[in-house]
Amino acid sequence: MKVYRKRTFRTLALLLCLLPTGGSLHGQTLEECWAAAEQNYPLIRQYDLAARTAEATVANIAKGWLPQVSATAQATLQSDVTAWPEEMQTMLSGMGVNVKGLRRDQYRVGLDINQTLYDGGSIRSQQDVARRQADVEAAQTDLGLYGLRERVNEMYFGLLLLDEQLQLGRDRVQVLQANEEKLERMFRKGVVAESDWKAVRAERLGASQQLADLEAQRAALRRLLSLFCGMEVNTPQLPSPSEQQGSVPAAHPQLRLFNARLALADAQERSLDAALMPRLSLFASGYYGYPGYNMFEDMMHHRWTLNGMVGLRLSWNISGLYTRKADKARLRLQREQAETARNVFLFGQRIESTQQDEDAQRYASLMQTDEEIIGLRRDVRRAAESKLEHGIIDAAELIREINAENSARRNQAIHSIERWKAIYDKKVTAPSGR
Repeated sequence: MKVYRKRTFRTLALLLCLLPTGGSLHGQTLEECWAAAEQNYPLIRQYDLAARTAEATVANIAKGWLPQVSATAQATLQSDVTAWPEEMQTMLSGMGVNVKGLRRDQYRVGLDINQTLYDGGSIRSQQDVARRQADVEAAQTDLGLYGLRERVNEMYFGLLLLDEQLQLGRDRVQVLQANEEKLERMFRKGVVAESDWKAVRAERLGASQQLADLEAQRAALRRLLSLFCGMEVNTPQLPSPSEQQGSVPAAHPQLRLFNARLALADAQERSLDAALMPRLSLFASGYYGYPGYNMFEDMMHHRWTLNGMVGLRLSWNISGLYTRKADKARLRLQREQAETARNVFLFGQRIESTQQDEDAQRYASLMQTDEEIIGLRRDVRRAAESKLEHGIIDAAELIREINAENSARRNQAIHSIERWKAIYDKKVTAPSGR
């Protein structure tokens, strides 16, 4: 069982000023506190952010099916250009044809459009990778919120235990008060020694001090739990026997995280395969400039023209083969790490679940004799009160029996609450499903 470090009273007190104001609820169950704490915890906002990010990423990747348009403009000065052979120029000049040739300065303003027809599943695999990454982020958020339940458990059952200790403390003070008043009357009559009366009085004052300290601890812990839940937690309820076999979550978030990482590795491998597939696209390209596609015409006349072409393009980029082996090995190691971590987690959870079952059974076994022990201690305490009245024992022995009875009652309360805590800790930590 995971044990959280105990906070000092000073640390708790510093958090009191952070308590949010809001509606007050009475008789809160542990499940209500779980739900309220998860809704109040800032990490819950991560769900919406992750979902919106994944949605935007998938939508952007899907735009790869839209026509890809690019515009260009360029001006160049070339060291050499296409020209007629010198003999051809001489012959054409003799015929009276003036051949200027291409100019060394050339210009064009163009537009290219490319429409993907087949991409080998690349866009779909990229979208799948984006979704699997979002699943990993969501599982990580689940895990953080699940850890919050363990902290709520610690505070909730700690509050229940303090409530029991407070009630037992009040009962103890009442018993001591009654005996103090009785001994005071007997002292006034000269029946008992003054030291007996004062000993019981001192014990009652000490018990009152302990009660005040418990009340302060209870107030601080209640406010801290309220801070976690975002609501006033006034009266935590001890679970009823019918809740013992409550439902267990479908799968522990740690398992969902492992499964999400494995699914991500599978999606990344499919993306590697898709990256090696050929691409087929329809394209259109055109520009306005000089020279155009008709070189002979542009050698005769130096003027700008419109030029264009359409066609199909098949491309196959095999550069992914260079790193494919290493990429496959990396993904294989990721899977092995996730599977190993999952097996270690399941092993640890089985041990922890067994320990929690044993703890619950041990406390249940102790509770079977608690009531009898309390009855015996009560009878002994009452007998001690009678003996003190008759001067057979002194006040120290009575105080010892009063404290022994109170200790038996406290043990009963501890056993009951610790048993419920073991049951609910298992609800939080026990894995279910793979």
